[in-house]
Amino acid sequence: MALETELKLRIAPADLERLKSHPFLRSLSSERATTRKLHNVYFDTPDLKLHHAAMALRLRRTGTQWLQTLKDGGAVHAGLHQRNEWETPVDGEALDFAALEAIGAPPSLQRLRKNIRPFFVTDFTRSIRMVQFEGALIELSLDSGEIRAGKSRHTISEMELELKSGEPLQLFRLALALLDIVPLEIEATSKAEYGYRLRTPAKASVTKARIPRLDQHTSVANALQSMIWSCLQHLQANVSGTVRESDDEYLHQVRIALRRLRVVLGIAAKYRADAELESLRANIGELGTALGLSREWDVFVTQTLPAIQKHSDANAGLKTIAQQSKKLRQHYHQRVHAALQNGEFQRLLLRFGAWMNGNYWRDTGNAKNLSNFLAKILHKRARKVRQHGESVLQAADAKQLHVLRIACKNLRYSADLFSSLYGEGKSKRYLDTLAKLQDRLGEFNDHAVALRLLEELAQDAQRESIALIRDSIEHSHKTHLNALRKAWKRFEELPDFWSNLVAE
Repeated sequence: MALETELKLRIAPADLERLKSHPFLRSLSSERATTRKLHNVYFDTPDLKLHHAAMALRLRRTGTQWLQTLKDGGAVHAGLHQRNEWETPVDGEALDFAALEAIGAPPSLQRLRKNIRPFFVTDFTRSIRMVQFEGALIELSLDSGEIRAGKSRHTISEMELELKSGEPLQLFRLALALLDIVPLEIEATSKAEYGYRLRTPAKASVTKARIPRLDQHTSVANALQSMIWSCLQHLQANVSGTVRESDDEYLHQVRIALRRLRVVLGIAAKYRADAELESLRANIGELGTALGLSREWDVFVTQTLPAIQKHSDANAGLKTIAQQSKKLRQHYHQRVHAALQNGEFQRLLLRFGAWMNGNYWRDTGNAKNLSNFLAKILHKRARKVRQHGESVLQAADAKQLHVLRIACKNLRYSADLFSSLYGEGKSKRYLDTLAKLQDRLGEFNDHAVALRLLEELAQDAQRESIALIRDSIEHSHKTHLNALRKAWKRFEELPDFWSNLVAE
């Protein structure tokens, strides 16, 4: 068994051809690239038992030679695929289960052998070049072809950087260098997964945040890494849906992922300062702000205006404002697409991959206790919320409410990310109550944003309708303030579920 470590990147066919002959690649290798035709047949049971067990079983023909490969488990982080791999040569186009068993493949494979059938095929041309980069030996493959499952097709045009010796860091640094030459996109989906999607298509859906599993024996560094990878996966999983405009919720989840990521990076800065960490944190904040403008128009068009129109007897001016708002919303959506599809976003993700595999995480002298470290952070963030809360709710000033809302978000995302360490039972009530408080504060923020957005729409012809919207928002202020104060009282009565773990 071997551990395969490779970074996958999408590349447009024209750019793939241009990269093949680029002087930079030739400068990294003294040998010419070799080209192979690869025909692969992937296997599974009719009920996808291998796929559900995170296994991929294939036969590969190169020339007249056949090789069978089983890949099992593994993880994908920012396009870096790491999996266990078992390979054996075979005599022809037939699986040899005894040979796989002899080299240590999982016994579960043998129990399924009678039901395993061909499932889909990949055919592609691979240009391979071994390169030396910053002391690492890397196999650089450029693949062009297709995946077939019945009559369905998926085009292959990608680059794989497989680590032969060295550190994963070098894969990301090489990718960053190549990004200066041609556009590239991180590819988190394997060819096998694309094949399964062709054979058993499923409707795309929004991905929510996943809580990393922590325990008392997890080091602070490992806990922070788990949290950051969780946030990055949450972010990447919703980008394509945001760009397709499949559902406004995709953009909402992208923004949540960015905010959660920024919170974790702030915690990492308390663990140990680092210049690249601060740079990444600033970049994430800038991206979140840019995407926030689009989200504001989404809320205004789909929630704020319809609620007012519902009680305004088909006001003609409101219809005009709705039409103008939709145009502005589309304008900001286009800006979101540009931000998520340009090379700088991919550069940011690759920088994260490099940093997450770099020296920052190798400081073995920083042996802080995880429970103590995280409890202190939660304690400080809860204290900040309570310090703001009472005075802010008395005056209900919009700017101060915004500050309180941000403090609540920082506390909630932190408590949520740490919750597995304390147990769901201890944290659930606290998080649910805090979420409701955050929702009430969010209503005030939506109203403040709506009043600001009206300035972009202000025209003499719509003066009366704009005044109607303002009056409606101000009229609901008292009702929302009462609901907010009730949510605050429920939160204030809760004990801190982590308090017994705070060291003096």
